[in-house]
Amino acid sequence: MKKLYLPLILLLIVSLEGVATAMLPKQFIGGDTWLIPHWSLLFLVLIAMLYDLDNSYYSLPYALIFGLLKDIVYTDILGVYMFTYGFSIYLILELRRVLHGNIFVAALLGLLSIIFADTIGYVIYYVIGIAPMGFVTYLLHRLLPTLGANLIMLVILYLIFQKPLQKWSDSQLRRTTSL
Repeated sequence: MKKLYLPLILLLIVSLEGVATAMLPKQFIGGDTWLIPHWSLLFLVLIAMLYDLDNSYYSLPYALIFGLLKDIVYTDILGVYMFTYGFSIYLILELRRVLHGNIFVAALLGLLSIIFADTIGYVIYYVIGIAPMGFVTYLLHRLLPTLGANLIMLVILYLIFQKPLQKWSDSQLRRTTSL
């Protein structure tokens, strides 16, 4: 049963992203300022930091699967979120080897993953002609507000899931050492 916790939580978070986007005031979606919730990416960062062991990469296939799911549900082009989420989590998995897991490192890695994923997504959409804004406009009206809003959510997710993820990771470690 514990193996289902992570995908079910991720599925719930992906669903809540759409609800949150629909509930945002119009000036934050489609106006001058855009707030893009990347809560599933933030939870994937927490999985990479707090759940994955040194030799396990559960967060990477979850990043690919739920990135694709986000592409299917929320975008017109398949593969953008799948690629950016997967590559972001791969980078986080490499960085966590040299950084200790605490709320400040989680905030740093969460912000880095959002910067990477959102900027690469913007570049892909800009190259194919879907993103109508220049880079400075993107930076000021989309990336910075997105970072601020997602940082708040990252702190909330960290406070809620830090202990459960560590507990599940410890039980996973006990299972693998007992085999």
